Amino acid sequence: MRTDVQRVRFPARRSFHADLKRRVEDYFEGAARSRHGGWAMGVKSAAMLAWLGGSYALLMFTPVRAWEAALLSVSVGLAMAGVGFSVMHDANHGGTSSSARMNGILSFTLDLIGGSSFLWRRKHNVLHHTYTNISSLDPDLEGGGPLLRLAPWQPRHGHHRFQHLYVWLLYGFFPLKWWFVDDFRELATGRIGGQQFPPARGFPLLGALAGKALFVSWAFVLPAVLHPSWALLLLWGLGIFALGNVLAAVFQLAHCVGEAEFLGSGRIETDWAEHQVATTVDFAPANALLGWYLGGLNFQVEHHLFPRVCHLHYPALARIVEETCRTHGLRYRCEPTLRSALAANWRWLRGMGSPVPA
Repeated sequence: MRTDVQRVRFPARRSFHADLKRRVEDYFEGAARSRHGGWAMGVKSAAMLAWLGGSYALLMFTPVRAWEAALLSVSVGLAMAGVGFSVMHDANHGGTSSSARMNGILSFTLDLIGGSSFLWRRKHNVLHHTYTNISSLDPDLEGGGPLLRLAPWQPRHGHHRFQHLYVWLLYGFFPLKWWFVDDFRELATGRIGGQQFPPARGFPLLGALAGKALFVSWAFVLPAVLHPSWALLLLWGLGIFALGNVLAAVFQLAHCVGEAEFLGSGRIETDWAEHQVATTVDFAPANALLGWYLGGLNFQVEHHLFPRVCHLHYPALARIVEETCRTHGLRYRCEPTLRSALAANWRWLRGMGSPVPA
């Protein structure tokens, strides 16, 4: 697939990358381990989809009281995020199964929860994973528009001094912008994060539009038909708010903290693997429940280095990556807890929004 993405050339692979690749290959091949998820990933995917389907069915088809409906709406939002973290994400990277067909089927779960797997593979797999925290090339840093200042090269406005306070409200609207503004604009123009890709045509375009239609049908049309009430606005708001905050926060904790490096789009001094280690931060590695829910995305360093490996292997790979970094004198970045990661992100947002010192 030809693209017109602005290129940043990384230096040739250095000793760290070669050594790390060898150690990880020994981990898999030495014990005859599969890089994919196997039956354990199948069970987890089924559990996430059952959580979403069960919460939705109870909300739509059973008599519930107002407070129960509110909790179920939040549960639907959290379950949608869980499907995104643990089902579609690995599948779109090709890490769930050795079968490309199975990965393709599971990747479409992103379309069923409102996004576009076609666009995701270009925006996330190509741009974000290659050009992490690089000016004008990483689209994940530009999603806040003029309301958020996430990186040092972005213009500073007076309202940014309060962004660490109002950011959580913005996150609550993020899914609506993603579903109904960003995706349609990118499908129509073929431009993602300012970079040109071949626009969607034929089956990819049909699949993206069909996914949008299915999502709107179950998420908005059916509830309005079965429960025509103004209360739906509140329930939709609760679910979307939960979804948006969880999705946005996970990215922020891994890349928008003081520990991570941010680079201009000029010459890059480190090779690709060293760049990923420098611009990405793990968090809460000992929190097994959080890691299960996030699909291993609290191990972002490992995910960026080995995106096609199923996330079930990330805890083991983290030990290998940390040891290899120590051997080569590289800094391995990790926040020990979720609380410390949230605090680091809060400090970063506050610092990015602070007025320039006189």
